[in-house]
Amino acid sequence: MSFSAIPLTGSKPDQYAQLLAQARALLAGEHDRIANAANLSALVYHALPELNWVGFYFYDGTELVVGPFQGLPACVRIPLDKGVCGAAARSRQTQRVADVHAFPGHIACDAASRSELVVPLVRDDGLVGVFDLDSPLPDRFDADDQRGLEAIAAAFVESLR
Repeated sequence: MSFSAIPLTGSKPDQYAQLLAQARALLAGEHDRIANAANLSALVYHALPELNWVGFYFYDGTELVVGPFQGLPACVRIPLDKGVCGAAARSRQTQRVADVHAFPGHIACDAASRSELVVPLVRDDGLVGVFDLDSPLPDRFDADDQRGLEAIAAAFVESLR
């Protein structure tokens, strides 16, 4: 199968609608979480500007373990009581952090990261993991980004069996 990302155009909500359509096309007919996480990480990393890390952490029943990602090498394991990823996993609520240096317990896997958005991945009331995006810019993520990335994360969860 060949896949070619289509450049995003229009308003930010329009761009996220286009990105979601591309994500769904990538996920169609595939149910392996590693394959889908790898493709979504690459898609989002290359489609959205001003990101330095996009990827997945999967919950192993005790802590979050790094999965497929794009960016510099990452922290391998994250306890649920640490960092932005841990907060999203623990609370099961998206964490949108304008300044990671002001976030209590922030884990600096990449010192260049300044802002972060983490979407929890929940299926049938069980924690699957988190979808994590970092930016070298402060306050990179807004409400449109949050809604768009939550929709992409939901499409990922729907692809799982």
